[in-house]
Formats: sequence, structure tokens, C-alpha cells
Amino acid sequence: MFHRIVLIANGRTPEIRATLAAVTAFLQSRKAAIVLDPLCAELLPGSGLPSAAPEALPADCDLAITVGGDGTMLRAARMLADRDIPLLGVNCGRLGFLADIRADSLATQLSQILDGHFVEDVRFGLRCEVHRDGKTVLESDAFNDVIVQKWNIAKLIELETYVNGLHLHSQRADGMIVSSPTGSTAYALSGGGPILHPSLDALVLVPICPHTLSNRPIVIDGSSRVEIVVGTPEIDHARLSCDGEITCELQTRDRIVITKKPGRVRLIHPPEHDPFGILRAKLHWG
Repeated sequence: MFHRIVLIANGRTPEIRATLAAVTAFLQSRKAAIVLDPLCAELLPGSGLPSAAPEALPADCDLAITVGGDGTMLRAARMLADRDIPLLGVNCGRLGFLADIRADSLATQLSQILDGHFVEDVRFGLRCEVHRDGKTVLESDAFNDVIVQKWNIAKLIELETYVNGLHLHSQRADGMIVSSPTGSTAYALSGGGPILHPSLDALVLVPICPHTLSNRPIVIDGSSRVEIVVGTPEIDHARLSCDGEITCELQTRDRIVITKKPGRVRLIHPPEHDPFGILRAKLHWG
């Protein structure tokens, strides 16, 4: 089913190193062709396995396995989204909403998947652009969320939000989260936003600590064009982040445009995958 597999890691902890070695040994026992990303090659010195950066992967790579946590999955999803390579996560992190292969059941679950017994879960990402003085000064992608937020100050920032050219609201707040369904269980959830089922074609807009208390999260169509205009007059008082990584400093009248990214992200899960079961387990629902 899967013949050439790329391994991706994002950390150097003993647990990640040991789990990576176990995954590699298992795949070798299954006669799979393995390609290591540069960090994996560093963690497995002397393995003799080929390595390649994500942009230089062989054309016949048909599965990517991450070893780490959801952050590693987010990084891999952004890197591989244009390659249409399915993505599987081995969880060495905390929550594991995306990386749901447990290290203690590695052999069993990987065997099922390599034998063709799995659930494929198709998601979409976000494309973000920053327009300044009629020019596009930044383009970036996200899988979870795009966030405009105050930076290094103890005061609110001013934002105007438009959806498909229609004015939604003006607000003073700590910021705004624009999240995909995948990101609805991340920062958007902490900000009081709803949990979206992964299959929904929708976006959620979540204000961060708005001064107007009636300003609530709103769910919109996934094909919408969201524009956020920065009204804060001071420079270095607002920043943009994509999937938690600071992307740029924003200036007054900057226009942040967020749309659905073309293409798809294909997540691979064990055959018993149940999104509601994950919510019960990770959020400690009764």
C-alpha cells in the first residue's frame, strides 16, 4: 500500500530519538523504502538511509510519518501540502489530536495501516497574505490558524474585520483568531470558540478578549475571504502568527487576507479512529 516513506521529526528528546529508532526498525522489517528528513538523519547517525529536505523528496514518496506531537504534524502539513502526500503521526507530545499513533502500540497500529486498514481524513489549510500600501509584503500558510494579536504591550489593538467584502465588525481586543476546523481544538478553543467537526467546510473567527463583551465567535463558510485591517496607530503593537509561529510585525492599515488554501491535507489514522472518542479522551469529557 505504502512503499516509500519519509520520516519527519521535530525535537531531540530521548523519547523522540527512541521512538524514531523503533519506527525505523519496524519499517525496515516490512521492507519499506525509507527517506529521512535532515533532523531524523541527525538523530540516526550511521543508519545508511537516504535523507532529503521536504522540497527535495523523491517523487514516489507515498507516505510521511511524523514522530513528535501535533506541532510536528502542523509543520509537516505545511511543508507537504503541495505534494499531496498522506500524513501519519506518532505521538510523543501531550494532547495528540492529530498525531494519534501511540508509541506503546506502534507495531500493531502501523501493521494495520501498512496492510491497508486505515481511515483517511481529508482536511484543508489556510493561505494568508499581508497587503501594505497596495503591495503584497507577505504570503504564508497555516493548517490550524492565522492570528492577529497584540504584542509587547498591555493595551488593546484596533481591528476591522470583513467577510467577502462585507463589514463584520470593528473592535478593540487582544486580537483575532481565524481558524480552520483542524485548529478549532487549539487556541480558538481556549478563546471560547466552538469545536468544528473536521469534515466541515467552515472557518471560525474568534476574538481574543474583546472589549465589547457581546462580540462572540462566528462560524462562516470555508470558502469565505476574510480581511482584517489593523487600525492600531503604533508600530510594533500587533503581530501576525501562523500555527503559533510569529510571521511578521504589522503596521497601521495593513490588510491581512485569509482564504482557504488550494489543495488538501490527507491525514491517515488507525482503523478504529473516532473523532468524538478523541475529544472525550483529550478533553476529559465524561
